[in-house]
Amino acid sequence: MDRNTFTGLFLILVILVGSTFLLKPSQEEIKKEQQRKTLDSLRKINGGKLKAPTTNASFTPQKTVIADSAVLKGPLGNAITAAPKLVTLENKELKVTLSTQGGRILSVELKNEKTFDKKPLILLSPEQSKFGLSLNVEGKQIQTNDLNFIPSAPALNVSGKDSSTLTMHLAYGVNQSIDYVYSLKGEGYKVGYTLILNNMNNVVNARNNQVTLDWEASLRKQERDMKMERTYSTVYLEDTEGGINDLSLTKDDQKNFTDKKIQWVSFKQRFFSNVLITKDGFTSADVAVATDINSNDVKQMSAKMQLPYSGAASVSYPMEFYFGPNRFSTLKAQGYHLERQIDLGWGPLKYINRFAVLPVFNFLKAFNWNYGLIILVLTVLLKLVLFPLTYKSYLSMAKMRVLKPEMDEIKGKVGEDNPTLLQQEYLKLYKKAGVNPLGGCLPLVIQMPIILAFFRFFPNLFELRGQSFLWMHDLSTYDSVISFPLIPFLNWDHISLMCLLMTISTLIQTYFNNQTSGATGQMKYIGYITPLIFFGVLNSYPAGLNYYYFCANILTFSQQYFIRLMVDDKKIHTQIQENKKKPEDPNKKKSGFAAKMEELMRQQRQTPAIQTKKK
Repeated sequence: MDRNTFTGLFLILVILVGSTFLLKPSQEEIKKEQQRKTLDSLRKINGGKLKAPTTNASFTPQKTVIADSAVLKGPLGNAITAAPKLVTLENKELKVTLSTQGGRILSVELKNEKTFDKKPLILLSPEQSKFGLSLNVEGKQIQTNDLNFIPSAPALNVSGKDSSTLTMHLAYGVNQSIDYVYSLKGEGYKVGYTLILNNMNNVVNARNNQVTLDWEASLRKQERDMKMERTYSTVYLEDTEGGINDLSLTKDDQKNFTDKKIQWVSFKQRFFSNVLITKDGFTSADVAVATDINSNDVKQMSAKMQLPYSGAASVSYPMEFYFGPNRFSTLKAQGYHLERQIDLGWGPLKYINRFAVLPVFNFLKAFNWNYGLIILVLTVLLKLVLFPLTYKSYLSMAKMRVLKPEMDEIKGKVGEDNPTLLQQEYLKLYKKAGVNPLGGCLPLVIQMPIILAFFRFFPNLFELRGQSFLWMHDLSTYDSVISFPLIPFLNWDHISLMCLLMTISTLIQTYFNNQTSGATGQMKYIGYITPLIFFGVLNSYPAGLNYYYFCANILTFSQQYFIRLMVDDKKIHTQIQENKKKPEDPNKKKSGFAAKMEELMRQQRQTPAIQTKKK
């Protein structure tokens, strides 16, 4: 890279960075835009009508107000006027709170988990949730979310291998009712839910032979870093044919799925999920996700799901909820491919994490070691597997270093005014010496997918949540060694010690790589810029990820040190000189790189001749 090219790239970088911060909107403008998008999403979901207060963009449901006295005296009169009560379902893992208002699940406590500040971990926000049927009954639109059900028992506590059921009953007329049947086993994260319409066929007017199940919820903050938690929270769906779909992670989003039946809908947070699974599939689903930056909740999510309605006297819809951790093995055990909502990366990264990294990690986890030790052993195993590539890369860089005096001599003879001729002479030297100039780069390129795979693996790894190692209290979030008021320009309010150590180790490794490869000039300093950029990016990422990169740097440096003891530059120089003395084999097939470079040189030599001929 010549000086003009480097200067141009540097100016472009300055312009991009400068424009990013100079044109960045104010915090007040960002808040107004976020509120506008959230309200627009709500209007789309509710058919153009806004159900949430305009002063606070959230999914807080409004009660259905029925003032007609005739209605109050009708079949649902008692359900409208009755006072709501709470009912609890409890097993080893869950404490589920039901409300007689709507007969719905109000909140769920995961008994074996805590929030980042050691408080009870409660899924869903009771004040901002909604669940129930939207029905047209005898020409009037009702929401079961606003009606009071009668529970079959005041509470349900299940233990061991037992299982029990509790029914929320909404009477309409003689032998006419809507029932929610909840079932719970002594262990596990699932809550059975069966919706039954008893003899409602004469009063329910089902549009397109469908009834609507409406679910809205605000997800509570569970982790230390709200920004990171929002980054990995969104709505996921899977259709009955196994296709997985999700909404945007970074912006408000809304989609309607009508072409295939939907098997399940998940309101997914970073480490926990609220999933509604139907045995027979929803005919369609209209889902949305929005972020209210003024709220302490992570995100607001909603789903309007259509259930087929045949009009039979009694209709039953078997479903079940999953309320639990996003641990890969736990989700997989539930069936229905729930584990696919864990983002393990795109393309080859997903397969590397799924079929290589995850099995090795689970194998090491079986030894019940500290997770810091598991990460270290995992890194050691990876480095041992990649050692042949590392050795080949170092050997190639050593050959290039030995050749550098001869390359400088060629450069002095040819000069820098004719880069085409200079590259041609370099290629001749490489060919005679038997050196591949890309030999030091290709192994690094092969290792890059693995490095990126770990970048997606650790932030989604539930097992690191709340696990401490050395000074790091939680490997799933950043370790803040220094905290300070937010710096708007950098969006920093802390310095991560592990990220700092990782950056320092990368800079040291870059220094020794430059010594090995013999890099000079601009390329020598470009290698120092990248670690500083990564420090800015990874400062808020999990300490477990930065710890892995730190271990990888230390092990790479150690490998290079021992390889350097094994590699003798004098022997390499002697071997190169012997290769140069050997006569060229005319039948030897050229490498793809050499053939392409020679063709490129040939075209560049012909270009001036063609231009001269035209003149």
